[in-house]
Amino acid sequence: MNYFADSLAAAFQLIISFDNDIYQIASTSVSISIIAVLIAASIAVPAGITMALNQFTGKQFVQHLLNTLMAMPTVVIGLLLYGLFSRLGPLGSLGLLYTPTAIIIAEAILIFPIIMNLTVVAVTSADPRLVPTLKSLGARSTTLAFQVAKQTRFALFAALITGFGRAIGEVGAAMMLGGNIEGFTRTMTTAIALETSKGEFETGLALGLLLLLMAFAINFILSWFQRVKI
Repeated sequence: MNYFADSLAAAFQLIISFDNDIYQIASTSVSISIIAVLIAASIAVPAGITMALNQFTGKQFVQHLLNTLMAMPTVVIGLLLYGLFSRLGPLGSLGLLYTPTAIIIAEAILIFPIIMNLTVVAVTSADPRLVPTLKSLGARSTTLAFQVAKQTRFALFAALITGFGRAIGEVGAAMMLGGNIEGFTRTMTTAIALETSKGEFETGLALGLLLLLMAFAINFILSWFQRVKI
């Protein structure tokens, strides 16, 4: 009990003293996750809105595929991308392996089906009078999609937040593709695994607490948006 209490106190000390190594790792994690969310959302949100607003052959299959991809283990994504980015792989000449870019690509692929699926749910769960009303006012294609996105902005924001939470907590693909290089590709989750295995429980615990604080902040922001209905 004393060991855990002492470790917890040391972890809090690292956080409140703004330990450079801890916050450098946190900064790397946040920046990689934000970029991954922006890349995934730029495709997933328009695709999700388009899918929700239109009927087409194979729509149910696409929905099943999205549901399946949401449950795909991250190590599988990491394994496939490792094969592509490794020196002997088809994309090996790009030199992406063991770089932040490789982690960003993996996280973007990981959260793409999550954001797209939640976008589809957001649009289909909106007021059923919304789309007919917009069409009656002359809204077509791009204008219609924009107005639907505007009316469902909170739900879409929630999809992005969910994607960010999934990305920043990723460890399998980040470890395989980033190599956990200090000051370059070391994220919070990979650092927690490394520091704990080294016996540096205080450092791992400090990073874990920061992750919890981020999760709390994300949920607080989400609740605030829901309350004010921006």
